[in-house]
Amino acid sequence: MADDAVPSGLTAGAIVGLLADSDRRRCFAAIELGARTLDSVVDATGLTAAQVGKALGRLANAGLVIAAPDGTLIVAVPALQAAARDALARPESAEHEDQPEEVRKVLRSFVIDGRITQIPTAAGKRQVLLDWLAQEFEPGARYSEQMVNLILGKRYHDTAALRRYLVDAGLLDRDHGQYWRSGGTVVA
Repeated sequence: MADDAVPSGLTAGAIVGLLADSDRRRCFAAIELGARTLDSVVDATGLTAAQVGKALGRLANAGLVIAAPDGTLIVAVPALQAAARDALARPESAEHEDQPEEVRKVLRSFVIDGRITQIPTAAGKRQVLLDWLAQEFEPGARYSEQMVNLILGKRYHDTAALRRYLVDAGLLDRDHGQYWRSGGTVVA
């Protein structure tokens, strides 16, 4: 296998899944920090030989830990790097293709698979994102705060912040616990 080849199935998600187990994570860390044999991993982790054997078996089967030419255990750094490159080079999403290019650019930076990854600090970019969110609310309809939270919660975890931003931007109004859309682009 070439140095930069990723073993089949060794994606960033697969790596995270492997390291979600505490025994595998401890073994991986021990090897990364210099443990090179089964016995030294046992000593470094405080796990039993059976626990280490099981964890290393899973890490080795996935290609995350390999045997060096001298037989010692090492982390497959090229596989990690290749998985990271693949994760960063995600394909261009068609998620926002119905938007103008300048809006698409902002949404691609802050929205992945319909979820907001972070709120932009730049006012102009935040306004683009908020206008996109306002499309979730039908003009003329009234919404309870609970319903607003459900709608916004599909997009981002901090619904209180989004409500505040939408009201401050003049895209939603509120009165006596009721919200309604008061601005934003209207999509025909």
